[in-house]
Amino acid sequence: MKKFFLLLFSLILTVLLSAGCGAAPDAAPSEPVTPPPAAEPEPPEASKVASADQMAPVEDVVDPDLVPVYADSLRDGSYAVTVDSSSSMFNITACELTVAGGKMTAVMHMGGTGYLYVFPGTGEEAAQAEESVLIPYSEVEGGAHTFTLPVEALDMGVNCAAYSKKKEMWYDRTLVFRADSLPAEAFQGGIFATAESLGLADGSYTVSVALEGGSGKARVDSPAALRVEGGIAYATIVWGSSNYDYMRIDEEKFLPLNTEGNSTFEIPAAYFDRKLVVFADTTAMSTPHEIEYTLCFDSASIESAS
Repeated sequence: MKKFFLLLFSLILTVLLSAGCGAAPDAAPSEPVTPPPAAEPEPPEASKVASADQMAPVEDVVDPDLVPVYADSLRDGSYAVTVDSSSSMFNITACELTVAGGKMTAVMHMGGTGYLYVFPGTGEEAAQAEESVLIPYSEVEGGAHTFTLPVEALDMGVNCAAYSKKKEMWYDRTLVFRADSLPAEAFQGGIFATAESLGLADGSYTVSVALEGGSGKARVDSPAALRVEGGIAYATIVWGSSNYDYMRIDEEKFLPLNTEGNSTFEIPAAYFDRKLVVFADTTAMSTPHEIEYTLCFDSASIESAS
């Protein structure tokens, strides 16, 4: 009987020990693992280009009726040229156009120092371009900035992206380098109709003339008297008011022919069928003020006045 109890005790002890060794202690709850913060993604290239609502109002400066003028229509040389910009925030105060070897470049003098680069293309193209092809500014006397830009053609919309120093993004601009602001001698012979190319003999004629510019309220008489002398044509411009005390073409001033009645001037009509930039000084304001206009003489309308 004693042996039986010893055997039973050994059996129970064995079972208890086996259960104790096989059981794992309760595991302590593990600390929650916080994943490392995700790397900040690189902004897509498109975010470096200003959207329409991030830009100042855009002006349409491209005239669909204009015919592009390429370098092969111009004589080599340097000329002052007027540039129309689609944005008042990209203000070009002066520009020199250089024609050489069948190519054109323009040095644009800026009205501010807010841009670091320009690019001859769209903002999207500029954002994806290598820095080596971006055009940096040059600083001239007085601290003003200039950019030297290739010009494909005059009288045509040219894409020009500008990189803002403050906003650190590209802004799309459209520029038009105006052929009508170049002097007549800048053009190769035969590009525009002249009194000589039209075969106009010395004498008196009339010609239809169209006026553009200013507030749109000014007018001139049309047809205008046309005088040809020595193969050069001169047009008599009669304004719709007596408030103009001189006209100017480039640096040459023309004084009125009369002292009473509507202001009347005789100016050279160097070419026909192309807009001629003129300035007229008005005394109708509190102080005299030059206003820019264009005149276009229609060669098909020329008739003899005799």
